[in-house]
Amino acid sequence: MSYFREPKDRLRDMVAAEVAAKPFSELTSITYDHEGSELAGHVLLDALEEEGFGLDDFDAVGALTAAAIPLACAMLHAAASRGQDLDAFVMDFVYPSIKGPSIKGKRVILLDAWLSEKSYVQTSSLVTLRHGNELSLDFSIVENEGASVAAVAALVGGVDSAQGERPVVHVVDTVTDAASDLPFVEVFHESDLRAEADSADSADSADSADSDDQSTK
Repeated sequence: MSYFREPKDRLRDMVAAEVAAKPFSELTSITYDHEGSELAGHVLLDALEEEGFGLDDFDAVGALTAAAIPLACAMLHAAASRGQDLDAFVMDFVYPSIKGPSIKGKRVILLDAWLSEKSYVQTSSLVTLRHGNELSLDFSIVENEGASVAAVAALVGGVDSAQGERPVVHVVDTVTDAASDLPFVEVFHESDLRAEADSADSADSADSADSDDQSTK
């Protein structure tokens, strides 16, 4: 039964099916699903911990887009189920720019559903990562509020790096012009998901062809 499989493997199947043959998805069919939401919250926390960001290393998680709001909430509840406190907040271009508890003096993780170096739609701030304008603005707003950004995370990532090196996201503080490279933590890489989807399609096609051959004999 799928319930007894590892949470990350179960979530991978859901995400791979959602992104198959799509240039971009906000993943809402997963993040608003009762099972998908629970899995995503825990798997994101696990992915961050594996990269050195345990729940003792950050105080809040910030949704950079509407697509990330259910993920931030999922992480908040996942942390609570582990007996840990974690706040969440939302970035917004409508005043106030940060909605949620005060983040002054807090260490935060910035979060999106799908972060890629390609550009697809304006509704996801991080998909304009190629130029970095919106993310740099978000970073500057958070820093101006007195918080420090520990890392950027995403359920699906498309940030490439040299072999053996941790992916980073380059941002520039729009107030001070100071440049920073933020660690980037992804749960799944988009190219891996597409490869899995293509492999599954090929297997289905082969099974179908075998079935047709048997029926003609």
